[in-house]
Order: sequence, then C-alpha cells, then structure tokens
Amino acid sequence: MSDPTTGRPEPDRVDHGDGGPGRAALRGDCARCSGLCCVALPFGASADFALDKPAGTPCPNLRDDHRCGIHARLRQRGFTGCTVYDCFGAGQKVSQVTFGGRDWRTGSREDARLMFEVFPVVRHLHELLWYLTEALTLPAAGPVHADLRRALERTEELTLGTPGELAALDVGAHRQEVNVLLLRASELARAGVRGRRKDRRGADLMGARLRGADLRGATLRGACLIAADLTGADLRGADLIGADLRDADLTDADLTDAFFLTQPQTDAARGSAGTRLPPSVGRPAHWTARV
Repeated sequence: MSDPTTGRPEPDRVDHGDGGPGRAALRGDCARCSGLCCVALPFGASADFALDKPAGTPCPNLRDDHRCGIHARLRQRGFTGCTVYDCFGAGQKVSQVTFGGRDWRTGSREDARLMFEVFPVVRHLHELLWYLTEALTLPAAGPVHADLRRALERTEELTLGTPGELAALDVGAHRQEVNVLLLRASELARAGVRGRRKDRRGADLMGARLRGADLRGATLRGACLIAADLTGADLRGADLIGADLRDADLTDADLTDAFFLTQPQTDAARGSAGTRLPPSVGRPAHWTARV
C-alpha cells in the first residue's frame, strides 16, 4: 500500500507496546530488498568470508535477481559471516520506502551511491528499534517505559527521512542517547534477579571456561565471548547487548529471559536442542541436537 501524500510505499510499523506483530518489520526480508547487504558492505578474506570485497561492489555470488547463488551452501563455501548477518529489516526499508522501489542496478549512479551510504545508517536505527521494542516488554523497566516509547517513536521517525537526511544523520550520537535508556532498563530488569549479579561489561572472555557458570542477571554488554565454553551455563535474566558470541558453546545453556539477544548473535554461536532461548530469537538450523 502506498502513502497517498508521498506516493511511496507505506513502511511496516513497529509495535510500540508489547513487541508483538511489529517485530516482523525488524527482520530482514530478502524478497523485498535489492541485495543491499551483498553490495553496500565490505568484507575481507577470513574465517568468515572466502574472499575480499570492497564496499559498493556486488558480491560475485549475487545473482541478477538480487538473490544469493550459493545461499544453501554458504557455510560450506566459506561464507559463514553471511549466515550470521541480519539487517533488522533495514534492507527492505531502504529499498521499498527510502528509495520507493528503485533498484541500484537500473537507477542513477547517484541513487546507488546514496543507497549504499544510507543502508548502514538505517541498519543501526533498526537495531535500536529492536532493543527499544524489547525493553518495552520488560515489566521491571516500567519507570522508563514512557521515555523508551518516545525514543522508539523518534528512532522510527528518523528511519523515514529522505536519503539526504539519513546520509547526514549522526547515528552515533543518537545511539548514545538511546543507550542511556537501554542501560537504565537493563539495571531495573536485572535488579529483581536473585543472587549475585556479575558485571562483565566489555570483559575479554575469549575462550573462557564458563561451563555451568552462574551468570543469572549478569551484564555481558559488549563482552567478548568468542569460543567461550558456556555449556550448561545459567544466563537467565542476563543482559547480552553487543556481546560477541561467535563460536561460543551454548550447549544446554539456559538463556530464558535473557534480553537484548539478537538473532545474529544466536546464529553465530553453537548450541543444542537442550539450549533454552528467549522467545525473541529462533533456534538456528545448524545447531546440533543433544546426544
């Protein structure tokens, strides 16, 4: 459906209350995107990517229909990084709303340049919308719900800016403003968790042996947990915003009521059928079944 005042497609609206149906607008929908993440973003040859690709250059695996030619074999072909990426719905927002369905392949060179420039900006904003929407589902964060709602509405308003407005936006400054509220929501939510609430904010826990660790109500904001052994760990009510979970072992770990956990973080980790997850994320297909 189009907006009668602008002629542009109406954007998917985020639920400002309980994080329900609006969550669908904050998940990538490749069918409504022109493959922006496969063009706009750079990557380097590493364990996550099989080759180098500069920003603004199409990935050699991107087909003319904007679909990945090796989507079903990404891990086997050395593109694990692609399997753990989600644009939080920014791709379809930029493709269908910001640029009204115009295609970087067939549009002007200036349109293409702007698409690639604003896509990461909108991705940052949509990630903030995800966190704000989740924060509004935390009953204990009630004292800041009004402020969170205003921040969510303001952030959504920013995503609807023109290409020029989005390109000029200081998204880092906006993230800092929102983070103050998210931090307060986290403190309120974790205050009700029994036991010692460990502060592991920004901690270097790469490869750490945390098997069976009691991390209830811990703050792991921005912690490096690459390849950490969290088998059977209790992460109930933990704050996982920005935690690097690449190759972390979450086998049989309990993440019930953990918050600010995203699908890309979950996809980057390892787990099992016994891993308990919050309802906001799905169980990755590559996780092994519990033996």
